[in-house]
Amino acid sequence: MGRGKTISDNAVLDGLLAAIQEGGPGALTFARASRAVGLSAPTLVQRFGTRDAMIEAVLLRAWDLLDAATAHADAESAIDPAGAVAMLLRLMPGASAEHALTDGLLLLREDLRNPALRERGSAWGARLAHALGRRLADDSERAGRLGRQMANVWQGSLIWWAFRRETDAGVAIEAALADWCESVGIVVPLTACSTPDSSSATR
Repeated sequence: MGRGKTISDNAVLDGLLAAIQEGGPGALTFARASRAVGLSAPTLVQRFGTRDAMIEAVLLRAWDLLDAATAHADAESAIDPAGAVAMLLRLMPGASAEHALTDGLLLLREDLRNPALRERGSAWGARLAHALGRRLADDSERAGRLGRQMANVWQGSLIWWAFRRETDAGVAIEAALADWCESVGIVVPLTACSTPDSSSATR
């Protein structure tokens, strides 16, 4: 009978994800992966086959974690416009916003190059837009349009914040989202929105 795994697949992937977030996908060799998770390089080769397959598995795990965080934020946020803003703030990287937006671009590059990862990103974006839209309008067509727009404003605001960094990321993004809501005829009091916490998504 074969020996059982001493470290679960998810535990290995989580350890490798931390290594990728620190040094980028290009720096993740089997030797570095071995040091990161405490398994020998041959054992990792046996699990993943190739370095590219290992990196893909790690980034698919990152999408799994973001999907779970998004579902949790959706379940915990009010079904109204303030809840839409609060949901996006829950998905903010919190205190690690600067790191997530700079080193995170290395992960995004891999996501865009790899068809399987690109498909996961597209599917997540569609789910996020739907979750936002149902908080912004009752009409399905308008909800779909507003949901996509709000997701776009959120991502764009994060990028512009990374250039300016004039204030706390959560404060800046909350203000930008509230301003966009007002521009489409939706009033969202800033005090109605939650602030990011340490358990926020990190992708």
